Amino acid sequence: MSTAKLTIDLDAIAANWRALDKLSNSETAAVVKADGYGLGAARVARTLAHAGCKRFFVAVAEEGAAVRDAVGPGPEIGIFSGHMRGDTDMIADLGLTPMINSLEQLTRHLEALPGHPFGVQLDTGMNRLGMEWEEWAAVAEVVLDQRPVLLMSHLACADEPDHPMNAYQLDIFRQMTDGLNVPRSLAATGGILLGADYHFDVTRPGIGLYGGLPFAEATRTVQIDLPVVQIRDIDEGEVVGYANAWQATRRSRIATVSAGYADGLLRAISDKATLWHNDTPCPLIGRVSMDLITVDVTDLGEDPRHLTILGPHQSADDLAEVAGTIGYEIFTSLGARYTRRYTSR
Repeated sequence: MSTAKLTIDLDAIAANWRALDKLSNSETAAVVKADGYGLGAARVARTLAHAGCKRFFVAVAEEGAAVRDAVGPGPEIGIFSGHMRGDTDMIADLGLTPMINSLEQLTRHLEALPGHPFGVQLDTGMNRLGMEWEEWAAVAEVVLDQRPVLLMSHLACADEPDHPMNAYQLDIFRQMTDGLNVPRSLAATGGILLGADYHFDVTRPGIGLYGGLPFAEATRTVQIDLPVVQIRDIDEGEVVGYANAWQATRRSRIATVSAGYADGLLRAISDKATLWHNDTPCPLIGRVSMDLITVDVTDLGEDPRHLTILGPHQSADDLAEVAGTIGYEIFTSLGARYTRRYTSR
């Protein structure tokens, strides 16, 4: 087999959801946008529904359609982008719940789908999505008459527990929503870890479900094994890969491995990352190309059939640190060529 193998532990994802659920007295939803952070929204959502999750969130209505097909008619599926133009039939037919972001969206929703469930997203300082203070004040009475299912906002700096923005946004959210007798949601994974003041009625973990920071206690959910296509010996002074980016300082044994930036191995890890053969580290050498990387296996006692880049010795966040990015990007950059294997006991 010349394609890399991506193994996804569904039991670990369910265990992470249960662990995050235990951290609050709130309902715990699950964010499965971006195809379940690159791991397969349908399989992830079904697993979490079986674990007891009754509410999911996605970015756009089309993602909501895929999740509805996976989990059936019961769970609520919230759409962060709200009620966009052209989404009305999908929202109505599939029972999706848009999180309204603006007066325009509110008007569209109430005129097109009177009586259909919706929530409202409020901007508490991130300046990305949601109604700002003045807009909310102008329409709150109308909105409340329509019985929204949720009022929500999103924290900008929750992965930095001591950042003053957290307390500021919490205060603004309370000022905008206290006393309205509508369920509220402020916390994603980082917000859950900030403590009970941030939990409200519904929490919305995302990255923590998949084993990523800031949920340091998460169970790892992913292993990526990359097949070795060819192994060659090179002499001291010979070069490897595009732009002669690596030159051997000794006689070396080099494995050419089937994966590259088309598979989410960012070019930024060129000549920096480590792969593993069982418990032995092997350095990635030279540049990451579209379909291939090269790895120095000189010190192995055998020729490997595959090498592991995510697994027991290296998490997505570890690899992200090498690339100068975040674990979210590692997960969501995984390409379509992997042979995916889902495990569940």
